[in-house]
Amino acid sequence: MQKTIFKNIARKAFTVLGFSVLMWSTSYASSHREAPLISNDPLADNTDLYAFRSPDNPNTITIIANYIPFQLPEGGPNWSTFGQNIRYEIYVDNDASKPGAEIIYRFTFSQVNQDGTTFFNIRLGKQNLKTVYKLERSTNSGSSFTTIVAAGIVPPPNIGARSITGAAGLNTTYSALVSGAITTASTSEKVFCGPADDPFFVDLAGAFDLGNFRPNGNSANAPKDGVARFNVHSIVLQIPISTLQKSGKDVSMATNILDADFVIGVWAAASRPQITTLNTNGTEPSVSGSWVQVSRLGMPLTNEAIIPIGDKDKWNATTPANDLQFAKYFSNPELALYMDDSQFGSAVPSLNELRIQSKSLGGFDFRNGHKGLYGLKGSAAVMGTALDDAIFGTILLPDSMSPRAVDLLPIFYTGVPNMIPYQLATGKNGNPLAAGKPFINNFLPTLGDMLRLNMAVPPTPRNSADFSSLGIVSAAVLGLTDARFNTNKNLEMIPNMDGFPNGRRLEDDVTTIELQAVSGVALAAIGLWYDDYSGTGSPVTNRLVKVLSFTAGPTKNDVDFKTTFPYVAEPWRGTDYTEQSRF
Repeated sequence: MQKTIFKNIARKAFTVLGFSVLMWSTSYASSHREAPLISNDPLADNTDLYAFRSPDNPNTITIIANYIPFQLPEGGPNWSTFGQNIRYEIYVDNDASKPGAEIIYRFTFSQVNQDGTTFFNIRLGKQNLKTVYKLERSTNSGSSFTTIVAAGIVPPPNIGARSITGAAGLNTTYSALVSGAITTASTSEKVFCGPADDPFFVDLAGAFDLGNFRPNGNSANAPKDGVARFNVHSIVLQIPISTLQKSGKDVSMATNILDADFVIGVWAAASRPQITTLNTNGTEPSVSGSWVQVSRLGMPLTNEAIIPIGDKDKWNATTPANDLQFAKYFSNPELALYMDDSQFGSAVPSLNELRIQSKSLGGFDFRNGHKGLYGLKGSAAVMGTALDDAIFGTILLPDSMSPRAVDLLPIFYTGVPNMIPYQLATGKNGNPLAAGKPFINNFLPTLGDMLRLNMAVPPTPRNSADFSSLGIVSAAVLGLTDARFNTNKNLEMIPNMDGFPNGRRLEDDVTTIELQAVSGVALAAIGLWYDDYSGTGSPVTNRLVKVLSFTAGPTKNDVDFKTTFPYVAEPWRGTDYTEQSRF
């Protein structure tokens, strides 16, 4: 009965709280060829980053960093693999009082040929371009590193039946190769590096055709998952929470499910030596000089859909510590111009259902270049809240022309604190500046783009009827509309509080979430309702229903994920691939 009620309400209210989730996001997809320079260096290209509390091992956090986009399963004779002379690194910031990341995982890869007499990658039990790796860890912000995996194994590409299962090949199964590549580091982390199905899903063709999303496509112009049946290379770490928590605390020591001491920020990067010299005899290039960062990724799609093309390469070379220079792109995001009829709203029909509040509660305008909540700056109404200059307001209310600094900017640059006004409208009695129902706290005020995760939030079981790919948006909807959660403003576990943008699970539909967020759904979640709300009755108005009903096209991956480590699906097999199978 409750489930039926929720479905009916959520269909209309669907994002009555999706907004909260959106408070943060504003991109379309993930980092696939996101900048001019890195598009010419695919081996070093971050595609996606995920961080979530492990559903089957809740005392750990799983971090997945994917690289090398758009790998065709039949892409021989030299299939893509992790590159030599590249440092692949995962950074974890767990202490805002210190600069940079406190924990760094560094992977370097090398290759050997076991049979130089053949052009085949695999033959008679031997493999060419066989890849192994060394994993080093630093717990002192990079001052020193310790090797924790000396010779990890990378599975070969999933070429085909003869190469993998046949007697003339490796005479095994691909599942066995994956299992055999899972190792445990000397410091207890579980590790996997290897090919995998690309877990991201997005209508890339529509997104970058001037925002021509196809949520209601027909048979002649249906939305298509642009990365379906492509492979990537995944680095997967499963790390004890006590390793990541700044004081070494186990999650059982958290004071509550939103304990601020358990917030971490995660980003991934790739670096190359500064100088590469090509040799005339066909041997490996010689490299020298200092290491230079060429790619990075924190929040999905920051570089693709927020940073303009003139700054994309600069963004890739910058660390989160220097991200404040890009803040203007979040305070007045380009995407918002296409959700505003006074700007270019009519030019992008596919976003017609997404319109930003211009007179919320009678007078707050969040369209680009307008005041937003700036009129409240310095007033008694915001004293003691996150909008108070003495607490957080100089960032959230920087000037009278940066309306989205109050919602989108903190999602990317600081995380969202469990304080007024960033609580659900539940219990606020119509006043967005009153205390409401807590549902997120991933606040790590380090002023940089990273994926922030509160490790104290329990994982939502993937087989739960409440599990949703809309992450925090779904949690907000439940907290606003479901009788199990909306009758009080107490802190309690609402399903999907562990979803994006509180970290990112493999299943999370970040494209839909982020587009709804740009359209102001997070503002609505905390009580800054859409313009057609009269001030009485249900705030689930026609405009809110349109925003919440919007999807960006594909809403799930093209193949199921694994229920156990490393969670990503096995890579597509080359001989199973046909052009028709991609549609």
